[in-house]
Amino acid sequence: MGQTGAGMPTISVRDKVIGIIAQQAVLTPADIAPDQTLEDLGIDSLGLVESIFAIEEAFDIAVPFNANDPGGGDFDISSVAAIIAAVEALVAARPEPGPGLSPGPSLA
Repeated sequence: MGQTGAGMPTISVRDKVIGIIAQQAVLTPADIAPDQTLEDLGIDSLGLVESIFAIEEAFDIAVPFNANDPGGGDFDISSVAAIIAAVEALVAARPEPGPGLSPGPSLA
């Protein structure tokens, strides 16, 4: 695991996504397998939307997801592994702030 500035360990995208999904499924991260679907984990449509919001907030990304058409669109929710891959791609595509620019508004 990597380290951040003050010696704090970084959490991988995979681990953070699994943690969010585990929280929605009321399971431990160890109970989540990459090949499982959200349905396998007992996550309903409301839990899916809550998971998407939590992912957006945790990674400061906008997920291209339409709650009215969960299977459509560019964000693959077919399995835990697919969700992890989609989030990794969105995080990688996220623009880095330039010099003198802040990473975004603080909610503190």
